[in-house]
Amino acid sequence: MSMIRDVSTSFDKGAPRVLIVDDDPGQADDLADRLAQAGCAPETCGSGARLERLLRATHFDAVLTDQDTAPLERFEALLGAEDAPAVILLAGFGSIHDAVEAVRAGATDYLSRPISDDQLSMALSRALEERRLRAENARLRADLGERFQLGSILSRAPAMLRVFETVQAVADTRATILIEGESGTGKTMLARAVHRHSSRSEGPFVEVNCGALPDTLLESELFGHVRGAFTGAVRDKAGKFEAAEGGTIFLDEIACASLDLQVKLLRILQDRVYERVGDTATRRADVRIVAAANVDLAEEVREGRFRQDLYYRLKVVSLEVPPLRERPGDVPLLTEFFLNKYRREYERELTGIAAEAQALISAHDWPGNVRELEHCIERAVLLAAGPRVEARDLPDELRRAAGTGAGTTVSAADPTGGTSPAPPVPTLPADGFPSTDQGASGVRPLKDALESSERDLILAALAATGGSRKETAERLGVNRTTLFNKMKKYNLMDLEFADHRADRDDRDPQPPLPRSCG
Repeated sequence: MSMIRDVSTSFDKGAPRVLIVDDDPGQADDLADRLAQAGCAPETCGSGARLERLLRATHFDAVLTDQDTAPLERFEALLGAEDAPAVILLAGFGSIHDAVEAVRAGATDYLSRPISDDQLSMALSRALEERRLRAENARLRADLGERFQLGSILSRAPAMLRVFETVQAVADTRATILIEGESGTGKTMLARAVHRHSSRSEGPFVEVNCGALPDTLLESELFGHVRGAFTGAVRDKAGKFEAAEGGTIFLDEIACASLDLQVKLLRILQDRVYERVGDTATRRADVRIVAAANVDLAEEVREGRFRQDLYYRLKVVSLEVPPLRERPGDVPLLTEFFLNKYRREYERELTGIAAEAQALISAHDWPGNVRELEHCIERAVLLAAGPRVEARDLPDELRRAAGTGAGTTVSAADPTGGTSPAPPVPTLPADGFPSTDQGASGVRPLKDALESSERDLILAALAATGGSRKETAERLGVNRTTLFNKMKKYNLMDLEFADHRADRDDRDPQPPLPRSCG
């Protein structure tokens, strides 16, 4: 048998890590030896629990799995991720039909035993190259769309990207995490993301709202109690820390805990032990603790309402979630997400959001943050009578804040109340993508589709800011030169936009643009 070719020379991250899954130790070791000669870092395992642990806790570039030991279905959860390893199926008696079906289902390659060195090295080289291209395409898509995602949490804000990166870095540790942010910013979703990205993801996720119960009940809820501990305690009851054993407990609104209860929380953080209310037996807690606060805990410490030692114990890793008003670029992104979500849930055939409605949504400050925006879009989907969400379908406070009535825009050029048509925003068909003129083929070039979406987003932001380039650039997160160049590119320089705010004092220091004749 010829010497296997070194596949690590074309791999830019050193030795590629390869997991070999086979219940036959002899076959697995033989593959491992050959891959080690090819410059790889192989690891072998069977189909048992160790496979699940390795897939959760270890990053692999490729997986070679015996079809009878671990079929492709075992890796379905991995295949959807952007950094998924390349999966190569190995079969004792394979056919062309089997190979085609495997590739369609997500496998990178399908090899029939016995496998020569040339077959192995070529298949692995192709798999690693395909994975590299997939990762590069994902990075390019993220750069083009400036869109970041952690589980079901979406954002375009650099501040949220830093939060996502921190979560991914510390999720698979035991470190206690403190999440701070206003109500409605998504702290619970972030806590769930921490749990899902950890090795405890198979364990329970238990949520406790510390502000929803009085102190006398909260201690029993957290630690449990024994029969007779207090009036009404007719039987032993396990607490939330016991329910979360082996998993994660999320203590929301931690600032509401009394000083006496904070002492007991400090003990469980320091020593991982506690007692049920009315009991003398000490119990150990194998629990990951994530806490959240919607007030400034540092200020609570200064005012003497929160223990300083507990504050520093909780703040091993700190995540600060910015309010929605500080990441305006997320508003259209989340609006589209919630529109698609509730359109499917309530089976409404909506094509998108009207320009007037989109302008009102973009101009609102959203004091209730993402939760308020979600409820607003859900309401609009339920009330929409036409093919699109109109301004009249939005809550009254949005129109009052903008100083307009439903269906009317106040033009900057005509402050007496004359109506001016707002520029269009993208409409959303049933598949959730912006509508485009696709021609007979039904497919539009990616470059054209991206430019169309970018133009629509700039139009919506200009409409929301009454044409202020300074404020539009701030909302979109770009500098004014970039915005100016893109406006020239998309022929938006001569448009007049409706100004919804009578108290604006930040107009561009330049003469008014002439109204477009188009």
